[in-house]
Amino acid sequence: MAIGPDQKAAFIAFNRFSFGARGGAYAGDLARAASDPRGFLKAELMQPAIAHLDTPGLPQTKTALATLFAFQEQRRREREAMADAKTSANAPPAAPSQRPSMSEAQPSPPSPSASSPASPPATLATPPAATAEAQPKPPEQPPPQKLFRAEAMARFQRAVQAPVGFVERLVHFWSNHFCISAAKGGFVRACAGSFEREAIRPHVLGRFADMLKAVESHPAMLFYLDNAQSFGPHSPAGQRRQRGLNENLAREILELHTLGVNGGYTQADVTALARIITGWTFAGREGRIGEPGTFVFFPLAHEPGDHTVLGKTYRDGGMEQGQAVLADLARHPATAQHIATKLARHFVADVPPNGLIDRLATVFRDTDGDLKALAVALIDWDDAWSAPLAKMRTPEEFLLASMRAVDRVPEEPGPILGPLYTMGMPLWQPPGPNGWPDTEAVWASPEGMKLRLDVAAAIAGRAKDLINPSELLDTVAGEAASAETRQAIARAESRQQGLALLLMSPEFQRR
Repeated sequence: MAIGPDQKAAFIAFNRFSFGARGGAYAGDLARAASDPRGFLKAELMQPAIAHLDTPGLPQTKTALATLFAFQEQRRREREAMADAKTSANAPPAAPSQRPSMSEAQPSPPSPSASSPASPPATLATPPAATAEAQPKPPEQPPPQKLFRAEAMARFQRAVQAPVGFVERLVHFWSNHFCISAAKGGFVRACAGSFEREAIRPHVLGRFADMLKAVESHPAMLFYLDNAQSFGPHSPAGQRRQRGLNENLAREILELHTLGVNGGYTQADVTALARIITGWTFAGREGRIGEPGTFVFFPLAHEPGDHTVLGKTYRDGGMEQGQAVLADLARHPATAQHIATKLARHFVADVPPNGLIDRLATVFRDTDGDLKALAVALIDWDDAWSAPLAKMRTPEEFLLASMRAVDRVPEEPGPILGPLYTMGMPLWQPPGPNGWPDTEAVWASPEGMKLRLDVAAAIAGRAKDLINPSELLDTVAGEAASAETRQAIARAESRQQGLALLLMSPEFQRR
């Protein structure tokens, strides 16, 4: 399958910078990229609104949270109704002269919800006239789970269908950098996807400062890192409620989101920033301080006064005080170095060359955090094309690459969500605020590879009658495929085994 001298570079374009070449109806991906692999990637960066995900049916955060709040209120009323029913059932009988009517004595049954048990199945006592339509329906999923699955579906489909996929890899990178976790509870689970759509995607090729501001003021982040529970000790609300600072968000802004763990900040800077961002919260379901589910600056919770961060004093000024700190952190040299290191590690090597880190940091500083310019600089770095593909795909990258290779656009999220959980990378549920790890040792453990083999065999089992694995190897790897991999696949006892071998080959697992 000779498609030109740059076929190996095209393979690198798809594996290092994307989720792999596509198979099936899109078997010409390598050929399309081979004439100018770098230009192929850059062209995607220039497409207007390429990162936006405007899928009908995916609500804004405020709408998702309004749905969650309504569900929580319904659950509360049902619990009260059941408690009232239990109290009535255990109460001693009233005197005859005081006995209420039957309609007054019996509480109304709770309205059906996702948490209500399903009606018992039909038995032999069911009248013969009963039909399938009369049988009880299974309980619906709770709104947070329905929203989560819809958002997951949109994310997976976009990654599988993307003709190039570099921008989607960038979305995933930044979403992990500014991570939240649905394991926090229904609140984050309901808006994990909208957080990515609203705070990450619009800025993934824009300015870092704008993304930083959008992330730190999003209800999902404010809830996940407890800033909604942070009150200025000397603020009116803090004194009235006897509540104080929560430093979680301030610490992660400095340690993870901007400067990095060795960025030169102190505990005093963490405390000062925590004071500055008191009052950054969101409106709850009662809507007392704003439209439910939206970001709100609540001045009564804000710590008054001037505060000093990294040697600079920020004058008392309400929300603008915090915005000024974020703007300065976005331009700090330590932030440029931290972002450059993470980007180089993610796309090139666990221990990236210093020259690449320095180049990316310089571009970050010189362009005022222009993330598109940063992506172009990564593409233009020669070592990004000559360094061996030594990085291990994460479980999500592996699954998405598999779907692209076998040309299967997921029609519902379960076939990806389930294996992600099995392989230890449940969607939008990293183990901590530092996100999923990005080094080979974490994902290449013996147990991890055994789980991948099981998943690869399952994928092959579903596609065995449709795909010739040797032809697919040419489609997704071309001349980059080794003789050893070609021989192993050719000697496979069945197409199913051959496809599983392909999915577990170094050409497929490495990026």
